[in-house]
Amino acid sequence: MTLTKLRNIGIAAHIDAGKTTVTERILFFTGVNRKVGEVHDGAATMDFMKQEQERGITIASAAITCQWKGSQINIIDTPGHVDFTVEVERSLRVIDGMVAVFCAVGGVEPQTETVWNQADRYKVPRIGFVNKMDRTGADYNDVLSMMNKYLDAKAVTFQVPMGAEDNFEGIIDVIERKAYTFQDSESIVIDIPEEYKQATEDARTTLVERLADFDEEIMDLYFAEKEVSVELLKKAAREATLKLLITPVFCGAAYKNKGVQLMLDAVVDYLPSPIDVGAIVGMDCDDPEKTRSRNPSAKEPFAALAFKLINDPFVGQQTFIRIYSGTISSGMQILNSTKGKHERTGRILKIHAKDREEISEAGPGDIVALIGMKFTKTGDTLCDNDHPLYLENIHIPPTVIELKINPAKRKDQERMIESLRKLSNEDPSFNMRYDDETSETVVSGMGELHLEIIIDRLRREFDVEVEVGQPSVAFREAITHEADFDLKYAKQSGGKGQFARTVLRIEPNEGKGYEFIDKIKGGVIPAEYVVSVDKGIKKTLVGGIIAGFPILDVKVTLLDGSYHPVDSSDMAFQTCASMCFKNAFLKANPVLLEPVMKVEVNTPDDYIGEIVGNLNRRRGKIESMRRYRKGSQKLNGFVPLMEMFGYATQLRNISSGRANYSMEFHQYEAVPKAIQEEELKKIAEKKRLEKS
Repeated sequence: MTLTKLRNIGIAAHIDAGKTTVTERILFFTGVNRKVGEVHDGAATMDFMKQEQERGITIASAAITCQWKGSQINIIDTPGHVDFTVEVERSLRVIDGMVAVFCAVGGVEPQTETVWNQADRYKVPRIGFVNKMDRTGADYNDVLSMMNKYLDAKAVTFQVPMGAEDNFEGIIDVIERKAYTFQDSESIVIDIPEEYKQATEDARTTLVERLADFDEEIMDLYFAEKEVSVELLKKAAREATLKLLITPVFCGAAYKNKGVQLMLDAVVDYLPSPIDVGAIVGMDCDDPEKTRSRNPSAKEPFAALAFKLINDPFVGQQTFIRIYSGTISSGMQILNSTKGKHERTGRILKIHAKDREEISEAGPGDIVALIGMKFTKTGDTLCDNDHPLYLENIHIPPTVIELKINPAKRKDQERMIESLRKLSNEDPSFNMRYDDETSETVVSGMGELHLEIIIDRLRREFDVEVEVGQPSVAFREAITHEADFDLKYAKQSGGKGQFARTVLRIEPNEGKGYEFIDKIKGGVIPAEYVVSVDKGIKKTLVGGIIAGFPILDVKVTLLDGSYHPVDSSDMAFQTCASMCFKNAFLKANPVLLEPVMKVEVNTPDDYIGEIVGNLNRRRGKIESMRRYRKGSQKLNGFVPLMEMFGYATQLRNISSGRANYSMEFHQYEAVPKAIQEEELKKIAEKKRLEKS
């Protein structure tokens, strides 16, 4: 298989737009499946987790390989629910092109915008597929105008639907001027019906005009009023798509087997191969200012990115990688440049959803799973030992919601911790920590559904029954002022003592995380103890100071200090730095930060006033309201997460069940002073009760 014939694509969209149904039809038409698996029956190939089958949604991105018209297509089907947005993020990091699926009725929905912005971040070329054209309320042109208005998608019509809703009869290819109808999974070419000829010509003229902006040959033909050939239009459309200048839009009804074959043609015609994407650029491991590039060639040194981990009960941990250059074979030694550790590859598997095929080697463009990786985690770079480089990591959003959990049986404590560790290795948007004060395990994630799935997996996959507390907000701590502190730590208890002195300055570092600056002069603290100071502060950041929540965005400068040639040690400087930092932190006007969510509500006009009033009472800030469909509106705003518990029920009551909403993390903001005092009192009282 030549690299020009390879397509690594993702299928992404808002929940319920029909992504998994589209993927199932692709597998059927490409011969991977002999019969179609349906999401509502819990039989979809790509939704093979029990939790996915029961809920009828995609939770984990799944990979599968298929063939179409001489090309190999590696497909990653991604979740649409906002709680699993990191699954989309890591898939977009490694794919070359994307099919964005839109519901012909819903159009551009909240998660569509999130996915689109993620694809923009990684500059992924994409095509649009307007699904569910047979549904009541389907409006193809409205979806296109929404794509341009809300996504700035530069959407261009490549197909004209013949009818809509119950009258959706077929599709017209604008470039080739061919009409297609569908019968028993077969596409039949017919003459373009008279009533659609003008719409087809108008769409073709618009397409030619758009492509003339990027292609001089088409521009010359257009001004000379000459016919532009199919081949020239396809070539120009491909180039414009790869450069993100246009988004070709196609349509169909996947559930009724209409339009999927033509969309597959479009994947091959317009989405990039690894050759089109070109060289991947990484950083030099020794000098981050320098770049290193790798071309998609088997002759180049090996370079790959690990983008997903799965614990498989039969083969152990599978590490999914996307290979950018070189080849990898079983038993080969490679370097994990992120961790600075060597790995030896065990088995190499090509994954077909839940089935797997063992292969002896893999090359550029391949997406495979490795068995036997000891140190590799999501986002790590794997490369040739003699030609190291470091590829851009995967963006992981912060967790916003917490649960306290305990094993139902005390003897299961260690097994629960080990199981949670495996789950957090798989899913970087899920964290766990042990609270020493309350002797409880705290898990945190992206939302209530996210943690519900984790708990469900803990019970089913790992056979660990747990008792779960109420969900609570994952606050953070930060400072608002600068502060200095000088602390001497000295302990003498017979024999060797403990001595360290540190002088620290701390200041806010908004949006930049933790930063440590060493300003020690003249060796008043030896270099190895400067490392200990940094280590001690980092440990303190995790557990928080005023309420036990992690500390964000602080710059720490080590100004001065002293040591004792006998009594000083790594531990003495870690302890001293931690105590010094705590004292400085309390002087620097610390505040609690709360997660603020971006909320979108779709509602009929009748309820808009009451919904706005309700969000205002929840400390919400309304950003915009816009017409969504005739008689309904979309409302966008920002609301603190702590005010959103129980909102689903209240919204149902206000709107008689006709409004719906979605929310995703926006940013952390300082909690108002009165609420902070109230929350700190609650936390202190809770800890007092838990101790007693």
